[in-house]
Amino acid sequence: MQLYHHPFSLESQKVRLALEERNIDYTSYHVNPVTGKNMDPAFFRMNPTAKLPVFQNGSHVLFNTIEIIQYIERIALVSSGSGVITQSSKEVVEWMYKIQEWNPKFFTISHIPEKYYIYTSKFIRRVIIARMSEAPDLATAYHSKLKEAYETEEKLHNPQVLQRSEQHLMKLLDEVETQLEETMYLAGNDFTLADVMLIPILARLALLGLESVYISCRPKLSEYWTLVQQRPSYKKVIKKYFGGWKRRKTLLKTWCIVRMRCMLKRY
Repeated sequence: MQLYHHPFSLESQKVRLALEERNIDYTSYHVNPVTGKNMDPAFFRMNPTAKLPVFQNGSHVLFNTIEIIQYIERIALVSSGSGVITQSSKEVVEWMYKIQEWNPKFFTISHIPEKYYIYTSKFIRRVIIARMSEAPDLATAYHSKLKEAYETEEKLHNPQVLQRSEQHLMKLLDEVETQLEETMYLAGNDFTLADVMLIPILARLALLGLESVYISCRPKLSEYWTLVQQRPSYKKVIKKYFGGWKRRKTLLKTWCIVRMRCMLKRY
């Protein structure tokens, strides 16, 4: 089994947490979306949306986060064979879909310094154009990605888009806070795949320096966040790259690659 992912990708974090929690072995391939590696023809042929993660098991290829996680759960159920692992309850699945309804894209970009986003966005557009000339048979799909990039920039100038994203997030976190007043974890007193879906969102808020605004002000959510950060899966999937000074190293390395390729015009 192969997983094409990257630490920057929130969806990749969800899938990797599921794999670690279920003790599933897999081969890891890093595909950095900020440097445009997800636009390489080989990857693009496998997944024309260019989105991460991509999970492959033989000829079976999955792109949808929840479908991947549920597939991982089925593998774990078959592998365990002893009833130690049980299938997710209806409540867990409902939480998974509820969390997945929030798209972090515009919220995340809106909290990145504009000069960095503009620079990176321009770089990605040049990467797409370069890949388009390398693989003319994929020109239509690449053109769609180019159009999507321009539309994203346009939407970022629409305050209503950003407001709706923040309101959706606030509503979700309020519901989580209410639930955590009753249970230790999101769907009961045991850690489940619903928690796997939530943790990367909290980690993203912390990475953006918004922990006090969205997490600490909710007492039960704050306690929960402290609790889940102690899990080995969190330390391996997220803390390894974004804990303390490591976040600067992870981000600086990517930024240097983008700057160098721009200077050398190697897209």
